[in-house]
Amino acid sequence: MQTTLLNTISCTGIGLHSGADVTLTLRPAPVDHGIVFVRMDLAGDNVIPALYDRVVDTRLCTVIGNDAGATVGTIEHLMSALRGCGIDNLIIELNGPEVPLMDGSAEPFVALIEKSGTREQPMPRRAIQVLKEIVVEENGKIARLSPSNGSIFGGEIEFAHPSIGRQKYETRLVNGNFRHDIASARTFGFAHEVEAMRKAGLARGGSLDNAIVLSETAVLNIEGLRFDDEFIRHKLLDAIGDLYLAGGPILGAYDGFKAGHAMNNAVLRKLFATPDAWVMVDMFVELDDSNAAKAALLSIPDAEMAAA
Repeated sequence: MQTTLLNTISCTGIGLHSGADVTLTLRPAPVDHGIVFVRMDLAGDNVIPALYDRVVDTRLCTVIGNDAGATVGTIEHLMSALRGCGIDNLIIELNGPEVPLMDGSAEPFVALIEKSGTREQPMPRRAIQVLKEIVVEENGKIARLSPSNGSIFGGEIEFAHPSIGRQKYETRLVNGNFRHDIASARTFGFAHEVEAMRKAGLARGGSLDNAIVLSETAVLNIEGLRFDDEFIRHKLLDAIGDLYLAGGPILGAYDGFKAGHAMNNAVLRKLFATPDAWVMVDMFVELDDSNAAKAALLSIPDAEMAAA
């Protein structure tokens, strides 16, 4: 069934690129409302639905915008937390142009959701079931969606750095796996790239407090890594958030090789541009491979866009 928050809850943190404090407020929303961002610092049309076709930039993070030019950036960690916690309907208010980075992971947002509490709503959750394989490839990067009974996220990365190398990981979004295995994995960057971005007026809020920072040979954070393979886990955290812009949970298997925000958005756009590759379903229980037979799914015969 659909789920929203039980109570309104807020937090304040630093924006990654602006370096300014941003206040984030999460408010419960009614059934079939979906997830929307509201720029409280802007007059006029300040509402931006959290949907794949509203993505306007993927270079350094995922940015969504509306026709009036209002945008919200760095949404992927929050969106990942919402998917991991099963939140369907939510109003997200911000007094700035980006979601606060917090510690660079989704864990602070999961903690907010847990502190608020959630409530089930009297309508089935709408999900997007993948019916056939969809693949996008570009410059050696690959993002793939395949049919599956549950929501599976797998990926592989390769960096010529002794602390990263080649890493591969897979998780199923069931039984709290997101909370335990993905939520606390932090974003990462290289010290020389951070310096270059700051000279360009970007990453002014980035620090060792909200990212893993690497020198040419080592991790600079005194506390080290939270997981030996924290880098690929964070890439999957990003993918989970990016794919939640489908307008509902994806019932299928995602696999990414060196994939980032651009590839994640591209595979969603290709999926929805291929009418026989997906169908919208009503989902009464959370699916995985072990309980698929117990699930009650009602397919919608005439598949409509996930934004509906």
